[in-house]
Amino acid sequence: MKKKIKKYVAAFVILLLSSCSNGQTSVAENGIKVINNSINKEQSELIFDNTKSLPNNTQLSIALIKNGKIDFIGTERKNDTIKLIENYRNAFEIGSITKVFTATLLSNFVSDQKITLDDNIQHYLDFNINTENVITFKQLANHTSGLPRLPSNLNLLLVDQDNPYKDYDQEKLISYLTTEMKLNQDPGVTYEYSNLGAGILGFELATISKSSYESLLQKKIFSKYKMSNSTSTRENLKTKLVGGLNSNGKTTSNWDFDVLAGGGAIFSTVEDLSKFAVAQFDTANIELTLTQKPTFKVNDNMSIGLGWHILKRKNGGELIWHNGGTGGYTSSMALDLENKNGIIILSNVSAFHEKMGNIDQLCFGLIRTLEKK
Repeated sequence: MKKKIKKYVAAFVILLLSSCSNGQTSVAENGIKVINNSINKEQSELIFDNTKSLPNNTQLSIALIKNGKIDFIGTERKNDTIKLIENYRNAFEIGSITKVFTATLLSNFVSDQKITLDDNIQHYLDFNINTENVITFKQLANHTSGLPRLPSNLNLLLVDQDNPYKDYDQEKLISYLTTEMKLNQDPGVTYEYSNLGAGILGFELATISKSSYESLLQKKIFSKYKMSNSTSTRENLKTKLVGGLNSNGKTTSNWDFDVLAGGGAIFSTVEDLSKFAVAQFDTANIELTLTQKPTFKVNDNMSIGLGWHILKRKNGGELIWHNGGTGGYTSSMALDLENKNGIIILSNVSAFHEKMGNIDQLCFGLIRTLEKK
């Protein structure tokens, strides 16, 4: 896999120059300098438009994948100026993109014939969950289990707002499942996004394997795809961690997960995620292609596979996509499997920042630029 790392000597300049008469530097209408044609005008405008209102100290780490080849771009906002930096090996919280990895573990178990997608999750637990409904592994992975977004015994108003999942452990989850669990609707009927469902999936796969969620990730995915700077446990990070920013742009703590790790615990880099992304283009990879197949139609424009959301495009094509958000980070990852194109963005923009939607907007805007010659 050939990688071309974009390195820049000069910065993106946010302030619009009143004139630029020397003709040596191309300046887009938004005021960003495009040095040596390293990035095209449309891409520079998209980056500017979606980062100009973000807080100081915001970093974006971007992978652009075109026909399977990868370029990395890093940006940092300092003193109201956006400059280009090298941060493709720096780690960020990826938030709910973790759910794609949890679903990939499920696919691995299915491929190894340890379970089937339609197995009842109750059959693999040594306690009785508080429902007569059958909930399957597939329904946990595609958000049709009927489970709420969060368990009722995780009150976000009563926990550490800066690290809300840290103390939610196995004992609390089992207590919820055995005494408090209540479905919002029958399983398999309606799509309802559930952090709880993904967390239960990760917990149950770890239980079946008599292992930990982290060990499963390292053994089944990270080592396989040479993702050496990825982990669900912050203490295991081997590379620099970019600090998260809260909704006001101030430094905030990281989120630590216990039993619900499968819903959002992973730290990774765009370098590592790009390896996982390129592997998605291999149609011979049974484990990954299974996650990409539609399992439920949400509406005319979106279906869901295992973890991945499958989006219809105006050009008739499709994207598989997931995003993520935590107290200090926002991420987005979209792949065009047919053309082997993709965009991955990791940032330290808080999921609670008013402009957090700019990360998805930039992701979708940049992937459109890869279709043009």
